[in-house]
Amino acid sequence: MMRKSIDRWQFGDFQTPDCLARKVVTILGRDRNLKPDTIIEPSCGKGAFIRAALDEFQPKKILGFDINPEYLEQARISIAEYPNAGKVAFKESDFFNTNWQAIISDCPGYLLIVGNPPWVTNSELSLLHSSNLPEKLNFQQRRGIEAITGSGNFDISEWMLLQYADWLSNREGTAAILCKYSVARKVIRQIRNNSENRFLSALYSIDTKTYFGASVEACLLVLSTHAQTQADCEVYKSLDSKQPSYTIGERDGWMVRDTVTYQTWKHLTEQDPKYVWRSGIKHDCSKVMELERLGNDCFQNRIGEQYYLEEDYLYPLLKGSDIGNGRIHICHKLLLVTQKSVGEDTSVIRHQAPETWQYLLEHDCYFSKRKSSIYKNKPPYSIFGVGSYTFKPWKIAISSLYKRLNFYLVGHLEGKPVVFDDTVNFLSFDTKEEANFIFKLVTSDSALAFLNAMIFWDEKRPITIDILKRLSLKAVSEELGLLGHYQRWQ
Repeated sequence: MMRKSIDRWQFGDFQTPDCLARKVVTILGRDRNLKPDTIIEPSCGKGAFIRAALDEFQPKKILGFDINPEYLEQARISIAEYPNAGKVAFKESDFFNTNWQAIISDCPGYLLIVGNPPWVTNSELSLLHSSNLPEKLNFQQRRGIEAITGSGNFDISEWMLLQYADWLSNREGTAAILCKYSVARKVIRQIRNNSENRFLSALYSIDTKTYFGASVEACLLVLSTHAQTQADCEVYKSLDSKQPSYTIGERDGWMVRDTVTYQTWKHLTEQDPKYVWRSGIKHDCSKVMELERLGNDCFQNRIGEQYYLEEDYLYPLLKGSDIGNGRIHICHKLLLVTQKSVGEDTSVIRHQAPETWQYLLEHDCYFSKRKSSIYKNKPPYSIFGVGSYTFKPWKIAISSLYKRLNFYLVGHLEGKPVVFDDTVNFLSFDTKEEANFIFKLVTSDSALAFLNAMIFWDEKRPITIDILKRLSLKAVSEELGLLGHYQRWQ
């Protein structure tokens, strides 16, 4: 992929190819039978959607806006020979400083908002010291410090799409927008939660590698005001698909990826009080806490320093990448685990392992730089996500980052229980027999089908504890005719 220029990065500038714009308007006109009176493109770039709209529709007027005057001039030139070019008006405009309500109120009839807004986040723009940003309002309803500072990261297109939905709050119309798949789902969820509007929604997957030379999961999001009540979102495999592959919808208080499959397996929902999914250890100090064994009692940290340490507090570490790739029989790193439970006094290390305590003291500056509030008012060198479950000999683990449901049964390594980083979710057991039985339940076809219906695979961490704990292992055992075996472990 070519290196992004500063301008392309700042404005999320991925110009829409004409062939893609034509496919989009064909879906809107011929497949969805739209007949817009006014078409508006708030970030029209070089005019691909304007040209496609002129070929497909017969609107009363088309409005194209963009912040780049050179692009607008190219767009004007490109439509000069169109017989209905007189219906088009272009204007240079900064989206975030434009009185859109005044413009929208002057647009007659059924409104179609179309386009390809910037594919860039507010954090990326902050890195560039860019002013191409919306006002910092807590539109995502975040809590705590992120709500106060406006520091939560979000895609600029997410903010813009919510503005489009607001434009349609008191009139008939459709918004058809190219965006990241994750952005589309966030917008759909916010509209459902925070608006009285009733939108029909649909997602069409697009091949970004073909059209933009980028490896991003993206789609065409279509929002229309036709619905009388909130409806599920149909998902189409491609722009050429005539029938949806599955539907996203809210069921039993959750957003589920595949409503039909979920309905088949919803009887497997219920939290098990005995089997509790956990995340691995969080320490935020990997340069110091993660070490490699060089020889007897000699270890090297990630800074490259070598120390002789006692092994009392060192445990074999498997990271999310190890679990995700099935590397469970050998570990290359050890983790310095300073506590057996959250909040435990760490000063005992001074007496039980003096070399380890001295090592921690020498690297105190690294620990003091940790910003997370979870370490505030805690003993020095504290960690988080640790308890009796951490030190049980058998575990069922899965990486939260990898886009596949691969569970692994993990036992002792180097004579000690394995610990994980916080990108791994796991169950822990006292015996191999119990671990094997629960592993059989978790990896059964019915359990995997249920979980797959719940998981949105485009998420950064698609496999969350919140999703895993929805699966009732008791219900799965009953489904498999193994309820008696399950009850034995209760």
